[in-house]
Amino acid sequence: MSIYATLWKLKFPKEGDEYLGCNWIKVTAQGVPAHIGTPTPGKGYEDGDPYAEFLPPPVETDENWDAPFMRAVVFITEYSKKGTTRSGQEYVNPLLVLTGEEYANITFEELHTRLCDALRGNRNPVVIEIINPDGTHKIIRDKKTD
Repeated sequence: MSIYATLWKLKFPKEGDEYLGCNWIKVTAQGVPAHIGTPTPGKGYEDGDPYAEFLPPPVETDENWDAPFMRAVVFITEYSKKGTTRSGQEYVNPLLVLTGEEYANITFEELHTRLCDALRGNRNPVVIEIINPDGTHKIIRDKKTD
């Protein structure tokens, strides 16, 4: 049984930037309910949180196992693999992991930026695409400024 609940799936530019002919990849938001690993007494985790090494800290729940926010939201791609030597529930290299409170308070614009940055990896962002009269095109990336 999985500790995750799928919240949504959207397509993003595979390399973090949209341009003519770019490939797209499916990104999935996987929510971790508040009761997973909760430190609330009597909820079954008295011996500790088995997910503490790869998820944000657990949250207290009420008597109905509810809390104001999920424990976490983990963002993965369609190529993400689940299961490591540490835990069968851990995703290998998730794009981004937020606490439930961070997810509830982030704007879509900021979330989009953070996911695209993660997809882009160490490549600089595309700042312009030049489309020539013959249909060929050239991508210009931002120069690194460290």
